[in-house]
Amino acid sequence: MTVTELAERVSLSVAPCHRRLRELERTKAIRGYRAIVDPAAIGLGFEVLIQVTMDREDATTITRFESGLAGIPEVRHAERLFGDPDYLVRVATPDLASYQVLRDEKLAALPGVQRLTSTIVMKSVVEDRPFPISSPAVPRAADR
Repeated sequence: MTVTELAERVSLSVAPCHRRLRELERTKAIRGYRAIVDPAAIGLGFEVLIQVTMDREDATTITRFESGLAGIPEVRHAERLFGDPDYLVRVATPDLASYQVLRDEKLAALPGVQRLTSTIVMKSVVEDRPFPISSPAVPRAADR
């Protein structure tokens, strides 16, 4: 949206809104901007959620696993978790056969992997939702 549209939405004039936006960018509260691409439109409509359980969790293994995971282009999102499983990973591939190759040749070969549990995504229900601005931790424009 334009700065003018944003200013209207948060009930500010354009100049103060623009200053606040630049300050949020400067302090890295806003880390960047991106286009939201439909995975199916680029041939990557097969998405899988993978639960990763590690067989060891020493610092060297974790660092090597995470570096290896970050180097796999099909990995769209990865999070380290408390409890079991150790990681939740989302990948996108063209089809099931491509996923099988990715799983067997790249993911299972990463350091420290004990088990991979795959769940095929049927459909996305909530996706790319903006953060709620009514959160108590985020002051509204009228409160500043």
